[in-house]
Amino acid sequence: MSGRILTIAQQKGGSGKTTLAAHLAVALAKRSGEPVAILDVDPQGSLGTWYEAREESLGEDNTGLEFRTASGWGARREARSLAKSHGYVLVDTPPKTDSDAKPAIDAADFVIVPIQPTPVDLWATSQTIDLAAREDTPAMLVLNRVPPRASLTGEMADAILASGFDALASRLGNRTVFAAAMGKGVAVTEEAPSSKAAQEVESLIEELVSRIG
Repeated sequence: MSGRILTIAQQKGGSGKTTLAAHLAVALAKRSGEPVAILDVDPQGSLGTWYEAREESLGEDNTGLEFRTASGWGARREARSLAKSHGYVLVDTPPKTDSDAKPAIDAADFVIVPIQPTPVDLWATSQTIDLAAREDTPAMLVLNRVPPRASLTGEMADAILASGFDALASRLGNRTVFAAAMGKGVAVTEEAPSSKAAQEVESLIEELVSRIG
């Protein structure tokens, strides 16, 4: 087996990287039926904290995921090692310098870039896109934490299109259920499977899988 390595990267903080990584991992495990691993490269360790809460909620043997941590250039080695025995490896990176994110982006088959619909976030995103381009890794933007009925969202969608950046059409809203689920170590598709948030995640996964195979 040689699984897909999906690195979640964004130079700007507050974009919802960890929430996106956790939800993609849970949804991909359910959809594919293949083993899925998550790799936390962020020194803040938010994904690890979520996984520990997941072990408490579901039991250590029932998380449905494998968890690892790494730092620096060890991230590339660990991600590639996990890909040998997992269908997907989701890597959560720190919102810091190129040197921190570079190994995880280098190892990735695809880089997924969460972006809030604001001009400042779009400006910051170009750094991540450029880094992925230097590593010859395809990158896709995902509009995340999108506020309801905001005219700015439409304007930003147009701005992303004009920028030439590749972006998925599916979006995740700025919904409290995401934070509530994360606090329990689960995903909204598990906590509230009939919710609008869960529908958004399912739509995102459908589009992502169609793109990455």
